Amino acid sequence: MTTTIDTLRAVLRQELHDEDAGAYRWVDDVLDRHLTRAVRELSLVLPREQKTALSTTAGSREVSIATLTDLVRIEAVEYPTGEWPPSYAQFSVYETTLTLLVAGAPAGVEGLNVLWGSLHTLDVVASTIPTMAEDAVVMGAAAYAALEWASFATNRANLTGVEAFESYREWGNERLEQCREALRGFGRAARVRQCSCTRRSVRPRATPCSGRRRRSRCAR
Repeated sequence: MTTTIDTLRAVLRQELHDEDAGAYRWVDDVLDRHLTRAVRELSLVLPREQKTALSTTAGSREVSIATLTDLVRIEAVEYPTGEWPPSYAQFSVYETTLTLLVAGAPAGVEGLNVLWGSLHTLDVVASTIPTMAEDAVVMGAAAYAALEWASFATNRANLTGVEAFESYREWGNERLEQCREALRGFGRAARVRQCSCTRRSVRPRATPCSGRRRRSRCAR
């Protein structure tokens, strides 16, 4: 079955014990907002993997990456292309410009492949979230929903009772920590994978980079 925001919302309602359609505590729009927030946080540590072919301009090391929609980060730049094993050039990124840190500027129009990560998509049609990460997204969304409800109920303690909102707060914090631990695990696995993919193929002619955001990816 294809995963969509509808299917994850149903799982989220199970997690929150909010399955009585006649008396939902959270309306769909609120749960969708929490799911979207959780998906965005997942994307920052485990973005959707993308590969885009771009071209250089004669006499310039700079390449526009403005077309890379919902960009999270650049993982690697294959340049020049067509070599085996693939050759990866060092690079720096500033705003929407990628600069190749190579000794000589391209003499003409040359191809390069940008390996990059983008925000994941979760809508009524489909999802790009890896199956292994769906539970983390649901946990995160459940935590945000519970904590928001606890904050809401705090101002209505005379109606709901102190124990009610404190229980939601405690439960929400527990789920949030579980979600963050899962995200940390995804982040560690991604860093190991990125380095193992590129470190042996970086071209030695690349110039070391320095400064904020001007850094190579796994070049050693």
